[in-house]
Amino acid sequence: MSLFRTKSLDDLVASAQSIHGLKKVLGPLDLMLIGIGAIVGTGIFVLTGTGALTAGPALTISFIIAAMACAFAALCYAEFASSFPVAGSIYTYSYATMGELIAWIIGWDLMLEYGLASSAVSVGWSGYFQSLLSGFGIALPKALSAAPGAIPGVETWFNLPAFLIMLALTAMLSIGIKESVKVNNLLVAIKVAVVLLFIIVGYKHVQPANWQPFAPYGTNGIFSAAALVFFAFIGFDAVSSAAEEVKRPDRDLPIGIIGSLAICAVLYVAVSLIMTGIVPYRDFLGVDHPVSLALQRANENWFAGFVDLGAILGMTTVILVMIYGQTRILFAMSRDGLLPQRFSKVHSRFGTPFFATWLVGIFFGLIAAIVPLNVLAELINIGTLAAFSLIAVAIIVLRRTRPDLPRAFRCPAVPIVPLLAIGFCITLMTFLQATTWMAFGIWLLLGLVVYFAYARKRSLLS
Repeated sequence: MSLFRTKSLDDLVASAQSIHGLKKVLGPLDLMLIGIGAIVGTGIFVLTGTGALTAGPALTISFIIAAMACAFAALCYAEFASSFPVAGSIYTYSYATMGELIAWIIGWDLMLEYGLASSAVSVGWSGYFQSLLSGFGIALPKALSAAPGAIPGVETWFNLPAFLIMLALTAMLSIGIKESVKVNNLLVAIKVAVVLLFIIVGYKHVQPANWQPFAPYGTNGIFSAAALVFFAFIGFDAVSSAAEEVKRPDRDLPIGIIGSLAICAVLYVAVSLIMTGIVPYRDFLGVDHPVSLALQRANENWFAGFVDLGAILGMTTVILVMIYGQTRILFAMSRDGLLPQRFSKVHSRFGTPFFATWLVGIFFGLIAAIVPLNVLAELINIGTLAAFSLIAVAIIVLRRTRPDLPRAFRCPAVPIVPLLAIGFCITLMTFLQATTWMAFGIWLLLGLVVYFAYARKRSLLS
């Protein structure tokens, strides 16, 4: 039974108030902008083209399906985050409800989600950045422009821009979260303005004939695209990773989680509808900048340049938040003794987990530099869908084991909403490739080896 030992709420609060605690500096607007900063990025600026090839104009339906899966999970997250305002996100919540082994598996799973998400988005950032440089007649050597095998027929060795942006944002996060949030808020405001600009300018160029046929690949195409563009919504859960640094977590965390997801869902549906209305969906083959391409086809080249800039800024904030979320997961697991204590050591001057931040930045920066984007995207999706399924299970368990727990926010219609979250997530997982399932299984097996060989013996609860 030691595999399923749980931490009490008192233990969690004591951890947050210990010498390893983090500074409380964030408010509701900061949290909402962190969520939007994490969500609006590669999903809207890059994967919309790939999704259109899979579902056609019905990509809008795919976004709605993916958003619904996230919405049900978000309600579960909101209850947990307001009840357990400490670092660690779903890892911490599962430790308090389903036990140490499940918590370890989820924490190991979240490493795959946040770490590879930062790598994947930095690859998309690199593509837009090099496109911007080409407008000024500047080109990087081909060998340093992409990961090996990323460009068919071209010999590439290392994605240098992706690696460098990871290091730059790692340096910013290592200095302090308050300073990083200020930068994030400014960049989020700019990129949301760019998305709204696309909607306003692109609307008048829509040709309804491009929406016919609306669903050329039927239901299978819609759900396959939903499983792919689910990546676009990853990030709202990163808001819960900031719980320990929030001034009023009982009120502000539900606002940040649900608010950021709702705003981004509306933006995604509007952008995909207008984009496929301007450009026939087949024309997105091999295109890594579909939103700006739509404006170029509409002869709005001046606005297309703004979209390129917005994409770069947008993906910058996503990388920033994903690195942040990953470091807080490592921080929480280390503080519980499941990882080396150095990961939870807080810098005396900056008040951040300095070593863990740099470890994440360098390691996943190298992943971004040598692994192609399409390989990264599906691995992230399966890890996130699994995590969302488990938090839905955890909320059902929590209602049965701790019905008396004070809850500032309550997930409605339990167990119906959690079961809907599980159903949506598992359905989308079935549309991912077999190789993705194999890679995910190998990652989980590796995690179990680490747990039984290292973490279980060193857990503070033992």
